[in-house]
Amino acid sequence: MTPGSNNDGNEGILLINLGSPSAPTPEAVGVYLKQFLMDERVIDVPAWIRRLLVHLIIVPRRKGASARLYRSIWTAEGSPLVVNTRALAAGLRERLGPAVPVAIGMRYGHPSIEAGMAELLAAGVTRILALPLYPQYAESSYETAAVAAREAATRLGCRERLEILPVFYDRTEYLEACVANLRESLARLRPEHLLFSYHSLPVRHIERLDRTRAHCLRRENCCDQITEVNRDCYRAHCLATSRGIAARLGLAAQDWSMSFQSRLGRAAWLGPQTEDHLRDLVRSGVRRVAVTCPSFVADCLETLEEIGVRAREVFLEAGGEELTLLPALNAHPVWQEALLTLTRDLRNQRAPQGDSR
Repeated sequence: MTPGSNNDGNEGILLINLGSPSAPTPEAVGVYLKQFLMDERVIDVPAWIRRLLVHLIIVPRRKGASARLYRSIWTAEGSPLVVNTRALAAGLRERLGPAVPVAIGMRYGHPSIEAGMAELLAAGVTRILALPLYPQYAESSYETAAVAAREAATRLGCRERLEILPVFYDRTEYLEACVANLRESLARLRPEHLLFSYHSLPVRHIERLDRTRAHCLRRENCCDQITEVNRDCYRAHCLATSRGIAARLGLAAQDWSMSFQSRLGRAAWLGPQTEDHLRDLVRSGVRRVAVTCPSFVADCLETLEEIGVRAREVFLEAGGEELTLLPALNAHPVWQEALLTLTRDLRNQRAPQGDSR
């Protein structure tokens, strides 16, 4: 599908992202956190335990503090994540023209995935191409979005008309969009080190997808190559993305590294933790670092506040001189072109019955 082309089969595009509270208030944040954290793929414990944790412990303790963090990044147009996703949708609409409707749906919050699908159906589409904006696979991000899309399509009676974009962590189009987005800033800033910071996951989420129970996180180089054993491994996907971007930027091995952020709870999570790793970089002599967050294609709380503010404070307090958060892809023109290519490939492949992988 290219700008100005006919809409073969009357297709519509649904951009799926994580979502955001409707307002930066404790009440709105509480509603959002309950929906998010009650997802069994996010907190994977028995339902009664999850309900106790979320409703009686986590949300009451976190909603006020989280609301203050959201207020620190909120814009006149609203939540940055939703604003950036809307801007991306608007860019695609401009390129595709009125023949190809584009809607957005958030896994949590508003507008919902079902509302986005209903908007496309009302426009008369006969096929929905759903694009979960998660480059790397994880049950708590990509998979829950894909499942929610299938469930919404079933309720709306269009399940057979739904196709879902697979993860694209190693697709040339995505990697080159990341490079195009980073190159100008890196040339201007000339940092000593580029840090790739990804949203972390509990270790058990990685281990349970290892069908052999003998590979993932059992050996030092378990993620160096992606095989049938670890084809759904989030950590392996993150490493492949980092290496793909670093190679295209011409970075030597010592000039970049990878870490994980946004932990919740006391369970074992993927590491090294970003803040700890930043302290280690200072101890190794690095004074100027740039941080990119490739698991987030739209800037949001986890990039703008967690990295742009808190991680920067950690780095400076440890003795660093400059930490710069590099912008997410957001609505970058090259990212729009990349999505159009991925969408065209999805249309041509026509995965049977909306299979997501």
